[in-house]
Amino acid sequence: MTPLDDTGAPVPVPDRVRRVVSIVPSLTETVAVTAPGLLAGATDWCTHPAGLDVPRVRGTKNPDLERIAELRPDVVLGNTEENRPADVEAMRAAGIAVWMTEIRTVDEALASLRRMLAEACRVPAPGWLDEASRAWSGVTPGKRRSAVIAIWRRPWMVVGRDTFTGDVLSRLGVSNVYAGHADRYPKVPLGELNASGADLVVLPDEPYRFTADDGPESFPGVDVALVDGRCLTWYGPSLADAPDALARELAAARTY
Repeated sequence: MTPLDDTGAPVPVPDRVRRVVSIVPSLTETVAVTAPGLLAGATDWCTHPAGLDVPRVRGTKNPDLERIAELRPDVVLGNTEENRPADVEAMRAAGIAVWMTEIRTVDEALASLRRMLAEACRVPAPGWLDEASRAWSGVTPGKRRSAVIAIWRRPWMVVGRDTFTGDVLSRLGVSNVYAGHADRYPKVPLGELNASGADLVVLPDEPYRFTADDGPESFPGVDVALVDGRCLTWYGPSLADAPDALARELAAARTY
């Protein structure tokens, strides 16, 4: 039976997979850590694990489709949020098997990665995935706080509804003040952010690289937590360490 990806699309994956191209950084890390010999290509933005030495296929939003085809992948791994439907359709039209993940919660991430590895990559579930499941099942939320979760500035953009990032923080006791916004990543003027009533601002170091000198000064009198963007936004091996790492960073929040 042909396996179905997270979107319900049938993906003609061979019984034995030898070559995988990933066009999502967290999925690249997932394969590289689990079955490094399978990875035949990745995007320019795939930075983990360190020293990854595979052919590059440009970015998540502008993959080099000709180069991907030249790499002869048994399957390409993508994500509905990271990759454009037009690129996925073009690869499928060219006869390339493309497995799309769709992840908006921690539970979806754990289940999706387990199925992707088993059905799209034909490898058994790795130990780190079991560790991640245990880590998140044992999370005890901290004191409930309401937060603005910024991902960009100039213009300011924040996390809105139905996101993996929002679910991660909710499990740790942080409520997103923009969880009910119509957009998933709305642009919001700084004045509105400061008038939102949030008692915490969460600033990750990616996709925008917020630092102690770039970001906190925009929110006077409000606690700011500088956090590891990979732990906050990536679904992959970082899931195992993310609860403890983020809890420490949230506990260290302060005014600047």
